[in-house]
Amino acid sequence: FHSWWVQAPHRALYSQYGAYSEFSLTSLILKSEHQGLVKHTGGCHCGAVRFEVWASADLHIFDCNCSICKKKQNRHFIVPASRFKLLKGAESITTYTFNTHKAQHTFCKRCGVQSFYTPRSNPGGFGIAPHCLDEGTVRSVVIEEFNGTDWEKAMKEHKTIKNMSKE
Repeated sequence: FHSWWVQAPHRALYSQYGAYSEFSLTSLILKSEHQGLVKHTGGCHCGAVRFEVWASADLHIFDCNCSICKKKQNRHFIVPASRFKLLKGAESITTYTFNTHKAQHTFCKRCGVQSFYTPRSNPGGFGIAPHCLDEGTVRSVVIEEFNGTDWEKAMKEHKTIKNMSKE
């Protein structure tokens, strides 16, 4: 696909059987904002929650040591909300918040796995658990520590995590 293709309305397609059928080019088009990115899919353990996310094949993972991330061994990469799509399971998701209530810690009601959440550091995006991605789309992983035990100071000093949810 070429990045110059743009979103198009429904079109009629002549099939091999002589019938016309409707299809949308939207699902076939690689939008320009996704250039250089791959579509990762993933979900929780039981399969009730499934998602897709557009991100690099070379993931930049944050290893946070704040109170909740330490307890659940949360490592994640961050993407803008526009690059995330929940495919199924909205009714299977529950949310936990604490302290400032900015971070939305979502997890599957059935199996308890948190495959994504809304991080306090980037409330306009999603933190994706790389271990919840389906195999075959990740080329490499770089892990960077984030000192979440002193969250406010870390956000002021940290160069990488700021604005990760921006386009």
